[in-house]
Amino acid sequence: MLEVENVVTRYGVIEALKGVSIRVERGEIVAIIGANGAGKSTLLMTICGQPRAASGRIRFEGREITDLPTYDIVRLGIVQAPEGRRIFPRMTVYENLLMGAVPTGGRYLEEDLERVFALFPRLKERLHQRGGTLSGGEQQMLCIGRALMARPKLLLLDEPSLGIAPILVRQIFEAIVAINRERGLSILLVEQNAYQALKIAHRGYVLASGRVVREGTGRQLLADPEVRAAYLEGGQ
Repeated sequence: MLEVENVVTRYGVIEALKGVSIRVERGEIVAIIGANGAGKSTLLMTICGQPRAASGRIRFEGREITDLPTYDIVRLGIVQAPEGRRIFPRMTVYENLLMGAVPTGGRYLEEDLERVFALFPRLKERLHQRGGTLSGGEQQMLCIGRALMARPKLLLLDEPSLGIAPILVRQIFEAIVAINRERGLSILLVEQNAYQALKIAHRGYVLASGRVVREGTGRQLLADPEVRAAYLEGGQ
């Protein structure tokens, strides 16, 4: 479904990605783990066209999207729930969700709202509350809900557990699994909580200094001694 081939991304003279290749098959959850500064978020942003890949190729459903503008990439079905949530704090929950429906022209608004509320009932309870007054976990639910309103084929999730309470982390990961199983939605997940990410992932990649240094199934990476030492047992 998604093929990233030998992609290099630069910020000025600094290479953030140094020839990264990954793939996501239809219906998969694929996890990207690694230390801070490894290039995980840059990879997701490069897939979405901001920043542009300096070299390499990105294909989605057989079509090259490397040089497409972000709005065309979204229309093709790739939607990101970004790191830090980036909701519209002065807008209500309902207004934030409406913003997510812009790529579909609101054609499925009521149906999609009900799907989001079934996944995150708390959003329905907070429907007319301003986004900026929600808790961190509620804002993350809103961020994912807003992305789902665009009816993605591939959902990019960037650090969904960052800065939220442990009890809500479990709810977020349960929701990710439900989205994948019930809708067959493909998910590319960047996550600091390597254990939780690999536990639910069909496959995973380890990034270090802008390069893929390990890949395998979620179970294989969980059992890998070097991965365990670096990311699952407090090491670096």
